[in-house]
Amino acid sequence: MLTLNNVEVIYDGVILVLKGVSLGVREGGITTLLGANGAGKTTTLKAVSGLLRSERGEVTKGTIELAGERIDRLPPHAVVRRGVVQVFEGRRVFEHLTTEENLIAGAHIQSDRARIRDAIARVYDYFPRLAERRHVESGYLSGGEQQMLVIGRSLMSSPKVILLDEPSLGLAPMLVEEIFTIVQRLNRQEQVTVLLVEQNAALALAIAEHGYVMENGRIVLEGAAASLRENADIKEFYLGLTEVGARKSYREVKHYKRRKRWLS
Repeated sequence: MLTLNNVEVIYDGVILVLKGVSLGVREGGITTLLGANGAGKTTTLKAVSGLLRSERGEVTKGTIELAGERIDRLPPHAVVRRGVVQVFEGRRVFEHLTTEENLIAGAHIQSDRARIRDAIARVYDYFPRLAERRHVESGYLSGGEQQMLVIGRSLMSSPKVILLDEPSLGLAPMLVEEIFTIVQRLNRQEQVTVLLVEQNAALALAIAEHGYVMENGRIVLEGAAASLRENADIKEFYLGLTEVGARKSYREVKHYKRRKRWLS
C-alpha cells in the first residue's frame, strides 16, 4: 500500500535528516516504526503526508508511493484526497471548537452531508465517550478524550492509510491500552492500513505485524514483529530487559549501546 524507496530529506537546504530510508507498509496491516527521540520517525511521516514544505524541508532523493503511484510531489491536501491522513503527536485539537465541530473539520474533503453524518456516527460507535462530549469545547476534554478525538477526526475523510504518531504520549497506561485496542479494531473492521510511530516498543510490537527500527535517520533493523520482540537488542534497549528476561535498571538501559551487528 505504502512504499518509501531510498528517501532522503533535507531541512533548510543543509540539514540532512533522513538518509536513504526504505520501508514498506502492507495493505490492511499495522506496521510500526521504532526509535529514540530525534531518530527521524516524525520526519518520515511528514515526508509521506507532504507536510515537510511547511517546515522548510523537502524530499531531495528517492520516491514515496501509494498503491504504486508517486505522492512525494503532491501538496498535503492532495495526499489526503488520495487517502493518507496523519495523526500528529501531542493531541492537536481545535480547542475552541466542540468535539463534533472538530470531526466536521476532519471531513473537509467531503461534500456529501449524508456521508459526513454517517462518518460522525461511525466515529461515535468507536469512541462512545466522544458522543457524550459532542457539544463540549475540545480544549476542555481530557488527554485521553483528545487522543480519541484526533484519531476519530482522521477517520472523517475515509482514509486508506493512517499515519499515527506517538498515540501513547502522556497518557495513563489504562487509556493507552484502550486506544491501542481501538486502533486494532479500526484496522480489522475498516481495513485501514496503519503506520505507527511509537516509543513504547512493547505496545507497538504487540499490535503490529511488521516493524522497523530507525537510528539517526536510517533504518538499522527490520522484521516481523514477533521476531523483533525476541531480538536481544530490542529486548535490551527498547524493552529494558536482559537476555534472560529480567528487568534492567534505568541506568543500564540509558547507557546501552546497540551491537554493531545491527548494521552488518
